[in-house]
Amino acid sequence: MFKTIINAIKTPEVRKRILYTLLLIVIFRLGCYITIPGVDTFQLSTIMNASASGLSGIVDLISGGAFSRFSIFAMSITPYITASIVIQLLTFVIPALERLAKEGGEVGRRKMSLYTKILTIILALIEGLGIYLSYRNSGIFLDTGIGTAITIIISLMAGTAILMWLGEEITNKGIGNGISLIIFVGIIAGLPSAVVTIWNLIAGNGTFSTTGLLTAIGVIIGAILLVAGVVFVQQAERRIPVQYSKRVVGRKMVGAQNTHIPLKLAMAGVMPIIFASSFMTFPAMIIPLFIKDIAERTSGFWYTIYNFSLATSSSEVAIGFTIANAIIYLLLIIGFTYFYTYATFNPADISNNIKRNGGFIPGIRAGKPTTEYLSNVISKLTLYGGIFLAIIAILPMFLRFTTLNLAFGGTSILIVVSVAIEIVQQMESQLAVRHYKGFLD
Repeated sequence: MFKTIINAIKTPEVRKRILYTLLLIVIFRLGCYITIPGVDTFQLSTIMNASASGLSGIVDLISGGAFSRFSIFAMSITPYITASIVIQLLTFVIPALERLAKEGGEVGRRKMSLYTKILTIILALIEGLGIYLSYRNSGIFLDTGIGTAITIIISLMAGTAILMWLGEEITNKGIGNGISLIIFVGIIAGLPSAVVTIWNLIAGNGTFSTTGLLTAIGVIIGAILLVAGVVFVQQAERRIPVQYSKRVVGRKMVGAQNTHIPLKLAMAGVMPIIFASSFMTFPAMIIPLFIKDIAERTSGFWYTIYNFSLATSSSEVAIGFTIANAIIYLLLIIGFTYFYTYATFNPADISNNIKRNGGFIPGIRAGKPTTEYLSNVISKLTLYGGIFLAIIAILPMFLRFTTLNLAFGGTSILIVVSVAIEIVQQMESQLAVRHYKGFLD
């Protein structure tokens, strides 16, 4: 990995991409410290410290501390993620969108991107309004007039639009997937606070604690094992052998080669967790828009839905809500893993390409049997990968009821490791393109 980074820095084109990516990351981090006009920072600090373990805590984690400062990037990139989910789901429901996505080419991709952006702005407007109404009576705003409301909502929408642009720029002109990288940077921004938390276990009050030291060592070892497990699962793949028979093309005899199809165990990456968490936390963000005193209620249908949604990120609800949330969360993660995998890998298309080029999988007939075989393999791999993702996402929910309530949990580590691996792989591909040696070398 370090050799890849050194070679990337030495290569002018790749170095330019890396520097451009770093510049946009710096812009993102600077924006996290630009507080929206009309906010009382002292009252804001008090309110956010009191609710650090709730829904605002996970939003703050993803946004890199922008939410706790009520900056222009307070909503982070979550409206864009939700919009992407909705558009992808609609492609399975609306035939015109499905044709546009599959057959539209570059023009279709641009139109789909435009639809996603429009929906992102609409969702940002709704979420910005929800945030304002949720904190309007908390005292963090110097004024609660209509002018202040418009300023805050527009500022939040503009921040999301800027992040959407930064993500696209990183994807097109930088290194890595821009949206994933923004989430990655937001999470690792909380790494120093995690180190302070571990240090406080050892000598929080100025006195050495043997129990705290053993706990800290256990946390560090657990994190290392978790990182190793994530790397293993992310890199694991099933190789399907493919043989191509000899055939005549023009005046040449081609083919007669053996190759393989690499099928990754976690083909969907971390996206199913991001999708599922967005769906699970959405009710907790929307319900306060319509029911102002929902947090003070003790019963009722909407009270149940609100606390059920809040259990994804908070230990302040009853453990029954957490158990029910964990079950639905697990099913959603596995479901989104299947959805995202089959959205990016079509066994029928792969089977047709193999057949068209005169290839076959040993022991499997070309055509429909190959499609069924690939579908069966993908289904099993996706199930194992989805269960692994679900365990990592759900385990920290129950650790909140213990003394090991670390913000930098399993999901965060999964996102960080997955994005880091993706960045290194993109660097390697960029280097391979620019240093490829042909047969004359």
